[in-house]
Amino acid sequence: MSLQDFDPTLYLVSDAVLCGPRGVVETVRQAVAGGVTCVQVRAKDLSAAECLALLIEVADAVGGLVPVIVDDRVDVYLAARHRGAAVHGVHVGQSDLPVESVRALVGREAIVGWSANTVEHLDVAGRLPPGTVDYLGVGVIRATTTKPDHPIPLGIEGFERLRRLTALPCVAIGGIHEGDLAALRRAGATGAAVVSALCAAKDPRAAAVSLRREWDHAA
Repeated sequence: MSLQDFDPTLYLVSDAVLCGPRGVVETVRQAVAGGVTCVQVRAKDLSAAECLALLIEVADAVGGLVPVIVDDRVDVYLAARHRGAAVHGVHVGQSDLPVESVRALVGREAIVGWSANTVEHLDVAGRLPPGTVDYLGVGVIRATTTKPDHPIPLGIEGFERLRRLTALPCVAIGGIHEGDLAALRRAGATGAAVVSALCAAKDPRAAAVSLRREWDHAA
């Protein structure tokens, strides 16, 4: 799968606590069957070895149908690639490794996402060499318990103001649920990253179908 195949329309960010007994792997499998187009494995509480094992399990479960990205852990991404797993990139935040260094480590073919939530972040992104970042994760849209240290919520209007300041694809994230996707698409979002709307859903496949329908009908 190449960078040209990257489609962040409905971007699932995993949360083991919200997935509950069903688990991350099965939640991902069901959500992809319902229309999720990209999966990010976020496992901040796991050791490197545990995160690697989970990332490989998710990649195997997805079977190459959609890109699989790991949050923060460049080392885990590289280890998974070394093991032959079908993983496709990393997403890093403002407090992680400098994104220029991340690109140098993972190579040109990997997908690299970067979190941005201020005008200053977008100014920095605009000065990066072309190809350093493939998309920006812009948020949070509203307060969310899945990221306790989140920045001040932007709301959809705040997202749109920031999105207008960059030519990079912007994926909205943070407290997004059904009913938000149409407005976000109209605000210029390239996609919507969701956590609890899928991980906590009783039926992740049905929830994904509903979210994709809302996005598609907003065209």
